[in-house]
Amino acid sequence: MTPTGPKVRAGLVAGAALIAVAGCGAPADDESSRLNPIGPTVTIPPDGTAGPALDDAAVRARLLTTADLPVGFVQAPSLEDLGLPPADATSETDKSSTDPEQCADVVAPIADQSAGSIGSAAVTFTGPNFSSIDQDVATYSDPAATQRAFAAVQETLGQCTEYRGTDVDGVEISYALGGRQQRPAGDASNAYRLVTTSEGFTLTSDLVLVAVENSVVQLVATGQTPIAPDVFAEMTDTAVRNLTEPPA
Repeated sequence: MTPTGPKVRAGLVAGAALIAVAGCGAPADDESSRLNPIGPTVTIPPDGTAGPALDDAAVRARLLTTADLPVGFVQAPSLEDLGLPPADATSETDKSSTDPEQCADVVAPIADQSAGSIGSAAVTFTGPNFSSIDQDVATYSDPAATQRAFAAVQETLGQCTEYRGTDVDGVEISYALGGRQQRPAGDASNAYRLVTTSEGFTLTSDLVLVAVENSVVQLVATGQTPIAPDVFAEMTDTAVRNLTEPPA
C-alpha cells in the first residue's frame, strides 16, 4: 500500500506498515490527524545556491546513517537489493492510483520531481512499531535549477492538501496534508505533515524540505504517532551538516 501512489519510494515502507498496523488492530489516531494550514512558499536567498558539484556517489556518502537516528532504526534494503522492479514500474495486476494524478509526486524523490540534477541518492530506515525514516537528496549545478526544484516540490505539496488513491491491490487510501512548525534549517526550509488513512487506520508522516547550498533535501519520518519534534529537528540539522561538511 503506497501512501502517495506508484511513483513513491518512501511510500513502500510506510504502506507496508499501514497494512501491518491494520492487521494488528491499531485504530486511527485523532490527535495526529489534526492538521494546520500549509504555510506560504519559501524561497532560497540569492546567495544560498552556491555549492560543490556532487555526483551520485558524493551525495550518497553524505546521507544520514543509523548513527544519526534514534535507537532501533536499521537501514532497509533497496528495491535493487531485493530484486524488485523500480518503484515506477507497473504490472498488469497493479491497481495503484492517485487522484488527482499529480499528487502521486508527494514525497517522491526530489530528482524525480525536478529534472536536471547532477547527483542524487536516497535511503530508507525502518524502526520500531512500523515506523520509518526516509531521506533523499538532489544536487543541481545551476542555481536556477536548485530554485526550481525547491519551488516545484512546494507547489505540489500546496496543491495536494486532500487526495485519494488505491494501493496495488485496489484498497482505497485517503490522504490529508497540512503545515507544521519546525525551526529553520539550511538556507531555506518548509515543514509539512501527511496523514494517510485506510480502512480506519492511520499513519502520520512528518516531512521537511530543506535547501542546502545547491542541494535540496527531503526528510520524512512516518509512524503510528508523530515523531518527537526535537528528535526530527536534530536529524534535520545533521542532514544539513552532512552536506556542508565533507565526510571524513
